[in-house]
Amino acid sequence: MPKNEQHEKGNKMPHIDTVWGRIKTLQGQEFETKRGKQFTFEISGNTFIPSRTNYNISKRDFEKVLGLVPLEGPGEINNLVRGPAYIWAVLHDPRVRRSDW
Repeated sequence: MPKNEQHEKGNKMPHIDTVWGRIKTLQGQEFETKRGKQFTFEISGNTFIPSRTNYNISKRDFEKVLGLVPLEGPGEINNLVRGPAYIWAVLHDPRVRRSDW
């Protein structure tokens, strides 16, 4: 996988705790996967609980992907994390990424 262009330019990615804080403020709001499926989520501690599945996603999985963004789609992280469609959707939403990546 190619290196993130921002990392090559020397721009620093925000810490996972900063991004996790942004995500927490958006609980209950609508998000959309790359394929257009809408979902909401709750945060409980370090656990992301999406509305469309029966499994939870850890903050650690978001942290793994944060070092790789931006990505073309969730297929690039299928073998890396659980719930790639949700992680991709949240990390690529303008409310979360802002102008950081």
